[in-house]
Amino acid sequence: MDVRLERLSKSFGANPVLKSLDLTFPERRFVTLLGPSGCGKTTLLRIIGGLDMADEGTLRIGGVDAREIPAHKRPVNTVFQSYALFPHLTVWENVAFGLKMKRVAAAEVERRVAAVMEMVEIAEFAGRKPAQLSGGQKQRVALARAIVNEPQVLLLDEPLGALDLKLRKQLQVELLGLQRRLGITFIYVTHDQEEALVMSDRIAVMRAGRIEQVGDAEALYERPRTRFVGQFLGSVNLIDATVVRRDGQQAVVQTEVGELRVDMAGQTSPAALQETFTLAIRPEKVTLCPPTEAAGENRVRVRVEELIYIGSETHYILRAGAQTLSVEMMNVKVGSQGFDIGQDAAVYLPPGGLIVLDD
Repeated sequence: MDVRLERLSKSFGANPVLKSLDLTFPERRFVTLLGPSGCGKTTLLRIIGGLDMADEGTLRIGGVDAREIPAHKRPVNTVFQSYALFPHLTVWENVAFGLKMKRVAAAEVERRVAAVMEMVEIAEFAGRKPAQLSGGQKQRVALARAIVNEPQVLLLDEPLGALDLKLRKQLQVELLGLQRRLGITFIYVTHDQEEALVMSDRIAVMRAGRIEQVGDAEALYERPRTRFVGQFLGSVNLIDATVVRRDGQQAVVQTEVGELRVDMAGQTSPAALQETFTLAIRPEKVTLCPPTEAAGENRVRVRVEELIYIGSETHYILRAGAQTLSVEMMNVKVGSQGFDIGQDAAVYLPPGGLIVLDD
């Protein structure tokens, strides 16, 4: 079922945490709330789960006003980063706990617990206590305990945050597959932009209690509307621009690195109609070339100030007058990629890769 927020606000004392939010979590979709610590993600999740109450606005779950529905009667379950497992109970008892509290028949408890434990691959640990499990195993138990109750909405509050990188990546894929198999709405909270990009059907980027931008992963990454979204969802180069002339769906602008041609056809920002605006371009969209290729449209002479080798890629920090540019290149050659610190080079900024921002 879907979840809808209308003008939802929440304050703690004099501190506003959520500011008149309007947002829809579509039915049967994996939706991620993405943003820095303190932006209101967890508070919003707690309000949906019934653990906190909004000061103003409406929350509807499956079309029903949830304000008067207590937490234990809402069709939602929550998975926390801390796991919140009962240390004195076995894995089986932890998973079965909610069903027993609801006085579900013993045979049905057996059936549902067995099915869920098999689904998340923890059946072999049924007799162990939480202290005998690894972090990844504990997280699977927490997931099983939540989904065994057959919620219509599953809330996940940074459930992979305490795990090591390799296990986190593995569980990202498993969570996405689990959501597809269950066919229920997942609302996932994270500050990790890669997690959001990998798993989400839809991402809501939050900042200081407000929704900055909502869309699918590709739309938010390829067409961020603001500096904040561009910089939070990966790396981005920002270039101040002034329009010199317009030619149909093209514009020539003056910048710190010289004149650039910008493809205006796909621009959605209202700022594209103004005479001055800020351009953004992702580092991987910029092509690093030998200095002999510096002549031509949208080509800029640069000097390599820094390079960072990270295995499959090399990240370059370049200087073009007063402008700093970042470039990311795949290491397709064996050995040096041909660009070293202090070397002169050139870059090509494709017109279609330059994005006009709202701010």
